[in-house]
Formats: sequence, C-alpha cells, structure tokens
Amino acid sequence: MPTRRDTQRFDPSSLGPPDLDPGTDIGHVHLKVSDLDRALAFYQGVLGFELTGRLGSQAAFVSAGGYHHHIGLNTWESRGGSPPPRGTTGLYHVAIRYPTRAALARALRALVERRYPIDGASDHGVSEAIYLHDPDGNGIELYWDRPRDEWPVNPDGTYAMVTEPLDVRSLVAAADED
Repeated sequence: MPTRRDTQRFDPSSLGPPDLDPGTDIGHVHLKVSDLDRALAFYQGVLGFELTGRLGSQAAFVSAGGYHHHIGLNTWESRGGSPPPRGTTGLYHVAIRYPTRAALARALRALVERRYPIDGASDHGVSEAIYLHDPDGNGIELYWDRPRDEWPVNPDGTYAMVTEPLDVRSLVAAADED
C-alpha cells in the first residue's frame, strides 16, 4: 500500500479514468477546529445544524434533516491551533447546498440577523452562492443549484459556469416563496 509521500510519484498517464458510479456523492466532511464549543456555536447557532453526536471534547457531528452527520468537527490535531496561512494547500471551502432558493435566502437572512460577516456573493449560472468563513477560518459556501435544465451550456456540452455578482435583493425577496 503506498504511503502519503508516494502520491508525488503517482503517474496516471498510462491509465484511463476509472468508472465512477453516477450516484456517487460527497457524504460528509470533517473539519479541524481549535475550539469545539465555539465551532458548535457557529454551526448550530448561526447555520442551524443539529447536533447528532459528540465524542467528549474532541469531536462533534452535526447534520440537517436527521442524517447521521454532514459535518464532523474535531480537535484531534488542532486544539488551540490557528488557521493555515494563505498560500498553502488544503481545503478551499465546504459547500453546503440548500434545496431551494428560498431556503438559501432564509440562511442569508439568518446570517444578517446575527450580524455574521459575509465575504461575498456570486451567481455562477448553475447556482447562486454566499461565501463566509467559520470561526476557525474554514471557507464556507452556502448555495442552491438552479434546476439542471436551466444550467447554461457551452457549444461543446460543458457547463458555462461564471462568477457574476449575485442579485442579493432578489435573493432576499425569495425568502418566503416556498
């Protein structure tokens, strides 16, 4: 079994891509945090996730809708630590998908009501997104996907994703639509 250091020697050029079942998705993410209670205050008190489990002061699991966990928060290697410096590799952000535009609008309203800082907002053609950071500096994207038949497509069949300013007023007005 190759070790982590062996990945730099990995050469997939002689292999085709593996077959990936189209039903594959990202089930959950674990984030390293420096203070578990502070992280829970954000993920529960600001974003509204439910606590589904806890391993003492080392880890906690939160979800929406009763799933075992969408986000794991742990201090196994990070208790009291600081965010990684800019210019290093690692996770850019975790994207939390809302089922409707109205649900995303209500999440935005909750951020504003709690005076939580927002870093940006974009229309990507396929989706609308709000960007922020959690108290540990982890990037968070809150978004909803437009219906697939509305996604812009290039002539070659790839998606024509863009980064345009989000019409935030229009989004806020959608908060009570569903």
